[in-house]
Amino acid sequence: MTQEIGERAQLILKTLVESYIREGQPVGSRLLARDSGLDLSPATIRNIMIDLEELGMVASPHTSAGRIPTAKGYRLFVDALLTVQPPDSGDMVRLKNQLNPGVSAENLLESASSMLSSITRMAGLVMVPRREHTVLRQIEFLPLSGDNRVLVIVVINGHEVQNRVIQPRRRYSESELQQAANYLNTMFAGKDLPTIRNCLLSEMGAARETLNGMMQTAVEMAEEIFAPVPSDAQGRASAVGGRMPGAAEPGYLLAGQTNLMDFAELSSVDKLRQLFEAFNQKRDMLDLLDQCMRAEAAQVFIGAESGYKALDECSIVTAPYEVEGQVVGVLGVIGPTRMAYHRVIPLVDVTAKLLGAALNQR
Repeated sequence: MTQEIGERAQLILKTLVESYIREGQPVGSRLLARDSGLDLSPATIRNIMIDLEELGMVASPHTSAGRIPTAKGYRLFVDALLTVQPPDSGDMVRLKNQLNPGVSAENLLESASSMLSSITRMAGLVMVPRREHTVLRQIEFLPLSGDNRVLVIVVINGHEVQNRVIQPRRRYSESELQQAANYLNTMFAGKDLPTIRNCLLSEMGAARETLNGMMQTAVEMAEEIFAPVPSDAQGRASAVGGRMPGAAEPGYLLAGQTNLMDFAELSSVDKLRQLFEAFNQKRDMLDLLDQCMRAEAAQVFIGAESGYKALDECSIVTAPYEVEGQVVGVLGVIGPTRMAYHRVIPLVDVTAKLLGAALNQR
């Protein structure tokens, strides 16, 4: 795209974009003559601006004689003219302190999204890792006092421990729960969760009437834990407990979406409604994040490039994060197209690396 315009026009565009990102106001020829460092008259700069406008790089708001960048102008700026800055030392210290491998994986993901939001003052999101192979190692049941509730403790993939409270149809004794856990560990330890669910739905479900009391208890417990969550319940935890591995997990964690209300270009009620509906629905965002998982480095979607109308006034900067050499998720920042790309891109990239390192150390 840089072949379309000469070096002078590129420098004028770079100066214009940087000024608009910094000030949020249309940029006039006098300011560009002063800040570009080129020994050009305002008239010459106006002619260059007309050329840039004809190429679709800048536009003239009807309220001002100055110009603002278009999505095409931002794209050229990001791809060819941007000078990135490494995160400052204070931000690095905050990130390293928050992304502490001593906490749970869920806390690490939440910290990453909140830190991205806090540092950029935009919305931070982190995709929950996709588990292609989630293997059951051990399961335990503990009765809780007061009603039928049961605490389920599950060990998966070697050493990751997850808990959930379920509420079966009747109260079970500690002895019944111990027998059920022993049976399930014997039957399913070492198997992945899709295999366990398929077995429950086919073989054991079809023969339910032939099962003895202990096996019926085990089946009911397993169905409570491993049954797939309906698609319309994605992103919501159980009413009586947290999510379990293999169930439909929240696709991503989002923090600071209300920060977007502070940007004039996104502050209309209609735009905010569309944005928040997209965040809540999740499907479109997850499709976009799935695309980003195939990238090897940071990616930037500007305006309509995302393919989703609700994000037409936004830019999204993403980077994949890895565990044991495999990309398992994506994190990023959502903000207006007028974002400080020079600062956000390296911040997203380093956060992805730190999150992956912390998850690996666990």
